Amino acid sequence: MKIGSLPKEAIDHRAGYNAKVPVRTFDAVPRSRGDTVAGEDFNALISLTAMKCYRAPRRLPNCAGATGARNRQHVDDCRQLIVYLLADWIVLQKRPPLGREFCGETLQSRGSTQLVAQQGGLAAIFRPIADKEAVALAEAYYDVSGRAIRLTTEKDDTFLLEDSLGPKFILKIANPAEDITEIDCQVKLLRHIEHRDPKLPVPRVIPTRSNVLHFRYKDRAGQSRQVRLMSYLAGVPLSEISSTKRIREKVGVVLGRLRLSMADYHHSADARVLAWDVKHLSSLQSLLSEIADPSQRATLEAAFARFAEIEHLIAATRWQVVHNDFSKSNIVVDPNSSSVVSGIIDFGDAVRTSIAIDLSTALLNQLPADDRADMFADARDVLRGYLTVADLEDAELRLVPHLVMARIVARTVLTIWRARVFPENADYILRNTAQGWAQLNWFLQRSLTEVSDELLQAMR
Repeated sequence: MKIGSLPKEAIDHRAGYNAKVPVRTFDAVPRSRGDTVAGEDFNALISLTAMKCYRAPRRLPNCAGATGARNRQHVDDCRQLIVYLLADWIVLQKRPPLGREFCGETLQSRGSTQLVAQQGGLAAIFRPIADKEAVALAEAYYDVSGRAIRLTTEKDDTFLLEDSLGPKFILKIANPAEDITEIDCQVKLLRHIEHRDPKLPVPRVIPTRSNVLHFRYKDRAGQSRQVRLMSYLAGVPLSEISSTKRIREKVGVVLGRLRLSMADYHHSADARVLAWDVKHLSSLQSLLSEIADPSQRATLEAAFARFAEIEHLIAATRWQVVHNDFSKSNIVVDPNSSSVVSGIIDFGDAVRTSIAIDLSTALLNQLPADDRADMFADARDVLRGYLTVADLEDAELRLVPHLVMARIVARTVLTIWRARVFPENADYILRNTAQGWAQLNWFLQRSLTEVSDELLQAMR
């Protein structure tokens, strides 16, 4: 796809705002590759995602932010340079969208471009791997044979490998845009949990024949992917069974144990910027332009304003690495005894953030689909179970319901945007979006104090 030369205004646009000394985007590109940035080949531009300033920042003297505490964030900025340039070019030139080949086509703000572009493939187009290739890959690197069943996921290729005579496994082949260090963070986190609380039912990472936990693989389409194999956790998703008080309390207990097991985990990539981490919710506000219905857009504007009132309180809560997506779809239960949690899956959104944010995500998934009066009736059961094993300070506890609302807002704007970028996967992306409108109206009809009191009633 030819896109023409980028204008000088876009090349000179300053992208080093996280560095102590701002740098021009053009200056952040190794000189040997600089001409490519201003070239016409879109694929050549994409190839710059492995730029020298990302892989070895201290070797690039012009990268002003490649030192000290700002290093990783600035390096991330440099790695996303191509998205910045293309987005700025569209805005500056007022050109029509480039189409689905460009992940940032619908964004109007560099702030949101940065956040969404860093989602490890959340908005990146890639060519899926065929089932046969997945089978061959598993046999070559793991000596695992059997048929591959593709599982529906948000941004990667995931397969269930099963053989009638042997155990089942989950093969995950990452989106080409996913950060290797972030995958390493997830893999080592699972190992850490296994060591801290061996009885927690999290996937076990299976090493390759050469004893590595994840590795780079160039697929048949020429895409560079990261691959890892994990144990399969038998059971059914909690989303597929009827919920009971006992089940919900057990979910809370397991989440509390999971939090404690991760409390002392550290990794260089654990503080990544993640759109699903609602402490960054304000950065998604420009995506309101994606909401066509005026009344829905007004509802979201009011919700963003409500979040702005409590946003500063997040910094005062305790932070650690958390799961950050403890939804019913990611909790597996024993079909013969549904009160037994047999699996905790999908650590793809794990991040260092507030423990109140982590709990709020779990409670969100217990809300009713309508705007019934007692919105937190089921969520309180999860909270009760959680508090039997893990503590919350009063300020954290009162903040939780407002972070539930924030997660609804993030889910709404991100899913509507992503459904437009990936219309072929819209049904899966939007599966939980519709119920959010009634839920948001419930929150907005009450004051901050009333919302906190609603959750905490009968908890004292």
